[in-house]
Order: sequence, then structure tokens, then C-alpha cells
Amino acid sequence: MFHKNHEKLESFLGTNTVFKGEIETRGTLRVEGTIEGNINADWVIVGEKSHINGDITARGIVVGGRVDGNLKGKDIVEIKNKGQIHGQIFTSKLSIVEGAIFDGKSSMHAEEAKIIELQTKEKAR
Repeated sequence: MFHKNHEKLESFLGTNTVFKGEIETRGTLRVEGTIEGNINADWVIVGEKSHINGDITARGIVVGGRVDGNLKGKDIVEIKNKGQIHGQIFTSKLSIVEGAIFDGKSSMHAEEAKIIELQTKEKAR
């Protein structure tokens, strides 16, 4: 379920864990339990049996479970085949696999174009 560009896993919330409150962490957070509150991390991976009731803000978000809240993924938001999102998605890249449920609104912003000017040498005649 990891995206190819993820950071190394640094935080983990297990299957039998229920957490209420805000989470702010660096690196990747993998959630297999239940969270009631907002998450802010570099990467967030939501396991198939997990449930998050709150907003997620990260560079990349991979959803295999259920999220009731808004997602703000700077680089990408991926919804896997058993993933469910009930809320809004703000991202530059959105991937939804067949079988996933997305009940909400998405807003995609284009990445800033990087303009490179090439200088040509004029040949002396």
C-alpha cells in the first residue's frame, strides 16, 4: 500500500488503538486503528481496517480505509480499492482505484510550471 515516493515509516498507530486529538509528525504515519481528530504529517497511510474522523494534511495521502473529513495532499492523494472518503479533496494529483468510494468534492490545483530558458549561441559569420 506504500506509494513509491513515501518517506520511511516513522510513526504507527496499531489496529486496536483509538486516538482522540490532533497528531502532528514528520515523516510517514501509518494508521491501522481509529483516530478522532486532525492529522498533519509528511505522508499518511490509512490502512484497510482503519477509520479517521478528521482532516488530513500531508504531502501524500494513501487511503485504504475510511476517512470522514477533508484531505489536503500537496503532491498526491490515492484512494485504494477498499478506501472510502467522505469529504473534500484538495491535491495536484488524484488517483482513485476501481472499487473505491469517494463521496464529496475534489479540487485539483496545477503545479507551478518550471520555466527554463535556453540560450542559443549565434554563429559568427
